[in-house]
Amino acid sequence: MRPLIAGNWKMNGLAASLGEIESVARIVAASPPNADILICPPATLITRAIAAAGARIAIGGQDCHAEASGAFTGDISAEMLKDAGASAVIVGHSERRQYHGETDAIVAAKAQAAWRAGLLAIICVGETEAERNAGNALEVVARQIAGSLPEGAAADATAIAYEPVWAIGTGRTPTTAEITQMHAHIRECLIGRAGKEGARMRILYGGSVKPSNAREILGIAEVGGALVGGASLKASDFHAIFSAAAATV
Repeated sequence: MRPLIAGNWKMNGLAASLGEIESVARIVAASPPNADILICPPATLITRAIAAAGARIAIGGQDCHAEASGAFTGDISAEMLKDAGASAVIVGHSERRQYHGETDAIVAAKAQAAWRAGLLAIICVGETEAERNAGNALEVVARQIAGSLPEGAAADATAIAYEPVWAIGTGRTPTTAEITQMHAHIRECLIGRAGKEGARMRILYGGSVKPSNAREILGIAEVGGALVGGASLKASDFHAIFSAAAATV
């Protein structure tokens, strides 16, 4: 399966930012990468981002509610994202878990909602610095996968994003050995939970991915792409990252 390079804009981006997506679209059209490209802007920009992206870049959401509709003021359902033209959604990002109190069970319900709507669910897992320092990183991630990945997961509809919480937005990244160990561990967990589908599922690395480290990270065994934060906001930086993915395939 081709690597997936997904950009998470988080709470950044106004109409003027659509020019960055247009620039990425031009780059991809001129030199198609050997990777699937996804950008997840704020929900306010999704429809306009799709128009800017053209046919070569997928657009996704950053979160969804578990229910298809209802009295949930301010929330957006997976069906609404699909209706707006999105093809994927991020669920269980550490910032949602930390700032909105999302549990594994909530994340699993959102993943099921994504599948229900026909969206790719990118399920995020990752340990805090305290959990890693205590030697519990593998255990924490295994528990998150067990609780956040619903039964019946299909590789074509699911990706796992490993994002060590202590590396997100800090400029720090785990060592190559640490990423290798964790991604191999995640693969074992996925196979144990989803069998052949788990063996095919893409495992993305996220957490301070940037042009200077993308080639090394994307060349690690079992790294099937990247979930990119701040570096996805600039077309030139994002291009450097997905070009590195193409070079490793």
